[in-house]
Amino acid sequence: MGKKLTFALWIALAAAQAFGAVYYVAPDGKDSDAGSESKPFATLNKANEVVKAGDTVWIRGGIYDLNDTVFFERYKMTAGILLTASGESDDKRIHYLAYPGERPIFDGANLPVAEGEEHSDGTPEGAMYTSPIVISAKFLHLKGIEVRNTPMKHNSNSGVFLYASKHIFLEEMESHHNAGPGFFANDGADDGGGHIFLNCDAHDNYDPTGWQGDGENADGFGAHYQKPGQGDTTRFIGCRAWWNSDDGFDFINQEYPVVLENCYAMGNGYSDYGRGNPKNGNGYGIKMGQSTYGTGHHIIKQCVAWKNKSSGFYANYTNAGSQWLNNTSYMNEDRAYSMASTLYAEDGKTRLAEVAPLTGDNAHVLKNNIAFPNKLSQIGTCWEKISSQDIDHYVDCPAGENNTWNLKLDLTEDDFASLDDPSMTVTGEDLSKIPGILGPRKADGSLPDVDFLRLKKGSRAIDKGEDLGFPFAGKAPDLGAFEYGMSSSSSAAKSSSSAKSSSSSKDSSAAIMAKKAHFAEISGPADVFDLQGRYLGTLQPEELRGKSLADAIRAKFRNPGIYLVRHGHNLHRIIMWTFYQ
Repeated sequence: MGKKLTFALWIALAAAQAFGAVYYVAPDGKDSDAGSESKPFATLNKANEVVKAGDTVWIRGGIYDLNDTVFFERYKMTAGILLTASGESDDKRIHYLAYPGERPIFDGANLPVAEGEEHSDGTPEGAMYTSPIVISAKFLHLKGIEVRNTPMKHNSNSGVFLYASKHIFLEEMESHHNAGPGFFANDGADDGGGHIFLNCDAHDNYDPTGWQGDGENADGFGAHYQKPGQGDTTRFIGCRAWWNSDDGFDFINQEYPVVLENCYAMGNGYSDYGRGNPKNGNGYGIKMGQSTYGTGHHIIKQCVAWKNKSSGFYANYTNAGSQWLNNTSYMNEDRAYSMASTLYAEDGKTRLAEVAPLTGDNAHVLKNNIAFPNKLSQIGTCWEKISSQDIDHYVDCPAGENNTWNLKLDLTEDDFASLDDPSMTVTGEDLSKIPGILGPRKADGSLPDVDFLRLKKGSRAIDKGEDLGFPFAGKAPDLGAFEYGMSSSSSAAKSSSSAKSSSSSKDSSAAIMAKKAHFAEISGPADVFDLQGRYLGTLQPEELRGKSLADAIRAKFRNPGIYLVRHGHNLHRIIMWTFYQ
């Protein structure tokens, strides 16, 4: 190990010590040991038994063969790993982190899965679902973990399953080749949600033998059942979903707003690296519905959907309009955008119309989007069917503003830097290993920089948008997910490798962890948010002048915790740890 890596690792471990106790887990460990670096635990279940708020668990690289389960009584399911110990706040989480430079892989191929069919009898033997990792806790941070190969019997099994959890931060996680969704957040209990999925990937998930049908439930990401007005907003930032047999992102029955930002969806509705076509897989890229109470008003911004079996962006007969802002839809097999909606009474159960446009304050908001080609449904002209009035006809409905279809821009290949990417042409191979838009991420977890679907100089989509508050480079914002003239649209989180602390001997002081590259001075302004996406303030140019981003954060906010800083199209993660001297 070189000197530079040794120093970076020492800093990371020192920061963890400052937060609380530190434990280790390794494939060759023993749960009867102390959980130290030299004598690590064998399982995260053992770590879950001992950790407290503020503690850190370093997970060594290698394959963890999950071949046993525990019973999660609250949801009547079984789990390879069950995390129930909670942190206390954003700045006093429990951290489960991949050891620096290593990749822990939790393999469920040998996981004994539940065999119950449509109803659980409440016993382990009658359980319906099994997942490799089940989380039912608050204020956890998981980073750098891979989950794969979950089998199934009658029901789809998620790779990572969150139930009745709050403020879980999942970073640089990968969930693939599971017989069910890659990630599934079930926040049906009170006061749930508020999760962050940052730079996570879900791909090649396929549930072939479910009682509901071939490929029916294996979405990439799902967030469901959060009730109106309860909990906090869940955010997906820089996440990718491809070749999942059902949908890329699916938020059916999610009655609390969700935010998608800089997320990609490709080839959903297919299986076997794009060669299989499961007959019951829906194949939508980004599906934002179905809300029946009229409260699931989601925000989808700067996202890209291409080559999905059905529509790229889909409202799924919701009763609540969402905001679709600066997205790009390319070569999806059905529609680029489908805003199919319906109406329910206030009880959320009585259906007032089979199909009806949403209007007024409840209408879908579509601005600055690219549809290539301009193939739409329930936009501008809507089919309406109200059973009680025996109405079945076409009516005018919102068409959005400053989109390619409003502007009558029939874009061509000449408007883009490139329409060539392995994800458009390669089948039968693992795209996560092939350089391209769905290939290996950068070392900091950010999305690959490729020309695919970016606008080129002279494109008719440049400067045609409305200012929606996103950074832009020209006279006006461009259409679509990628702003011409800006270096990157990545939502990467940049974290830490160098420390600073005050010399005070009495008071606690902040030591800010950030990569040396990000101690370079940047130009402002930069907006600052907490992990729930709540706006905290803006760093003005004069506050950044002569300082690194990390120094400016420490000077202005002082409190320890994890800050997300938006500068241009980059999202930096700054961690402020507390040291006592």
